[in-house]
Amino acid sequence: MKKSYEDIHGKKYNRWLILFVVVLIAFAGTIMQTSLSTALPTLMKSFDISMSTAQTATTYYLLVNGIIVPLSAVFLTRVPTKRLYLILGITQLVGIIMTYFSPNSSWGFFIAGRIITALAVGILSSTMAVIVMNIFSSKELGTAIGLTGLALGLAPAVGPTLTGWILSKSHVIFGLTVSSSWRSMFLPSLLVTALCVVLIPFVMHDVVENHRQKIDFVSVLLSTIGFGFFITGFSNVADKGWGDLSVILPVIIGVVFIGLFAWRQLRMDDPLLDVRLFLNSRFTVATVGTLLVTMAMYGVEMMLPTYLQNVRGMSPLNSGMTLFFGALMMGVMAPIAGNLADKYGVKKLALTGFFILAIGTLPFAFISATTPTLLIKVMYAVRMIGIATALMPLTTAAMTAVAVEHSTHASTINNTARQISSSIAVAVLTSLTQNTTTNALPQHALKIADPLAYGAKSITAAVSGFRVSFIAGLVLAILGFVFVCFIKKQTKSNDVQMEVD
Repeated sequence: MKKSYEDIHGKKYNRWLILFVVVLIAFAGTIMQTSLSTALPTLMKSFDISMSTAQTATTYYLLVNGIIVPLSAVFLTRVPTKRLYLILGITQLVGIIMTYFSPNSSWGFFIAGRIITALAVGILSSTMAVIVMNIFSSKELGTAIGLTGLALGLAPAVGPTLTGWILSKSHVIFGLTVSSSWRSMFLPSLLVTALCVVLIPFVMHDVVENHRQKIDFVSVLLSTIGFGFFITGFSNVADKGWGDLSVILPVIIGVVFIGLFAWRQLRMDDPLLDVRLFLNSRFTVATVGTLLVTMAMYGVEMMLPTYLQNVRGMSPLNSGMTLFFGALMMGVMAPIAGNLADKYGVKKLALTGFFILAIGTLPFAFISATTPTLLIKVMYAVRMIGIATALMPLTTAAMTAVAVEHSTHASTINNTARQISSSIAVAVLTSLTQNTTTNALPQHALKIADPLAYGAKSITAAVSGFRVSFIAGLVLAILGFVFVCFIKKQTKSNDVQMEVD
């Protein structure tokens, strides 16, 4: 077996070193998508800001990420791979440095750093699968894409735990004393990104064919307005509710402009994003399957830390440690699932993954205020095994359903679907939890008459709200299992051919 291949200029390269750098830099950026959830109280105190203001650090990050992902195909198409990754690495590094050194008197400077970081992370996360598609043979593709799950799945799961650990007390790492300041939570990503920027000139090669695609600025505008408004609308659901104009109007505007964007792409010879790929049933099935497993993942992953802290009274660190074993299982299982898909085929693995996911989610539908922590740890780990087992093969199937020259657009569409589905899942489940909890709360008069009874019933109301979101996660897992059953024919992922009944 070859240990090196040739890039588009005929120069030798080591594909495993390229994969290492690509996954590592994406991991360093993606881990910050969820890390701030643990640090919000610390940021509020340090910057002297309200909770809603502190939340903008996450909101703007996800918004910019959601806007840039649909446009990432054009960057990889126009810019040589090595140069693009160096630019993105430096951009990510600059954004993290700005965030790290933000003065406590300037929240705007902090947000600017987050926005710059999000621009780089959005493109990096979308281009990983394309790089893998171009440097690995079809027989190893499942395993290679499985390794990218370390960035796409493990990093967001580990983020809150790592941040909680860093903020809990000072630590000595490699002989350096790292304080418990909020700045310290950005230090691991800063150091890893800096390492990648040093390695990229020596490791990365131009492995994706380029052509001078003309940028259609009308398409860019339609995409930016469409996805920007759509994600903004769903981001407002938790605070405003479904009936508020700040939710309804942005979502409607977003849908209209996304529709116009898709219509324009269909009429172009060289589209910014080739939505014609949805005419390929094999690609569509795999992408929808990926969307379902992503939403099922967020059905519990985003709500469980809040349950552990608000109902069980855990600290951010302890709640993060409760979920850490599950995050570890995700990281271990992702490459294994990719390898198994190479051997047994995507359909078998996806069905197994959704089944495990449903089994792992079922106990959460009956959760209470006294559910043993050990059971939560074990069942959460089971869920994450199921997610990795389904997500990695489906991602592989989506990429191998199209020709290599269309892989850039396929990866962009797949990542856009994940970005939108995660935003919808978080908005819908947060709303379900809040509405159910509010409707189940006892009368305010009871708080005065019998504070203890009021407190007990309030906890019961909160638990009922979380149960609804967990049940929704279970329903999504079952839907995913049923959907994958419609795959009529499935061979191994090295020559994926799927047909739909």
